[in-house]
Amino acid sequence: MSELPVTEADLQAHADGRLPEERRAAVEAWLAARPEEAERVAAYRRLAQEVRGAYETMLSEPVPARLAQAASRRRPWRRAAAAAGWLALGVAIGAPAGWQLRPERTITQAAPDNMLIARRAAIAHATYSPEVRHPVEVGADDEQHLVAWLSKRLGVKVRAPKLDEAGMSLVGGRLLPGENGPVAQFMYQSQNGRRLTLYVRTEASRNRETAFRYARENNVGVFYWIDREIGYALASADLSKDELLRLANLVYKNLEP
Repeated sequence: MSELPVTEADLQAHADGRLPEERRAAVEAWLAARPEEAERVAAYRRLAQEVRGAYETMLSEPVPARLAQAASRRRPWRRAAAAAGWLALGVAIGAPAGWQLRPERTITQAAPDNMLIARRAAIAHATYSPEVRHPVEVGADDEQHLVAWLSKRLGVKVRAPKLDEAGMSLVGGRLLPGENGPVAQFMYQSQNGRRLTLYVRTEASRNRETAFRYARENNVGVFYWIDREIGYALASADLSKDELLRLANLVYKNLEP
């Protein structure tokens, strides 16, 4: 019987310490032959340790008596809904590998679901922007194929904005897993090596509110917004907040119909 291929789910489970014993040897052998992937999994593990440290004290605290009493008076279906809500919150806090998002200044109040795009974009940027040999799956020299491929996978027409006037050239892009389906990431780089990534995902509902919101996680700044059926998040660890805002405006203008 041939060995099962190693999947992204296997790698995530390995990073979280949830990989079944019977799969561990195969996954570790696969990683040993791929140093770049091994480093990515190690980065996920480090992030998971950081978020556990950040929330360990809070999670060990007892539930306040008034909340416990209120929960006990709820109907069974309400208790189930509350449990599902806490489960969703846990996924939002920990996915993937659990980054704590700290919004700084926002133009309008962001709903938790909208804030998740900033967290995901920051993680994706931190994972792939340091890559030297494999920063993208498809390079800028094959941009037409890249855009067509990502558009097909996301089910909407996506574009790689032109940022040359701001000194940022397209490096290429890749397909990423998202909480609701495939996600696109475009990467840009300046002549002195500073990098910027644009994270693009489809939204469950159309939203005409396009105000920019800003968040920062560790050293990664993110401007994010939702325009109709597509959510965007522009992330960089190399650019200042003002530089990132100017580029966010340029991206928005490039993507206008």
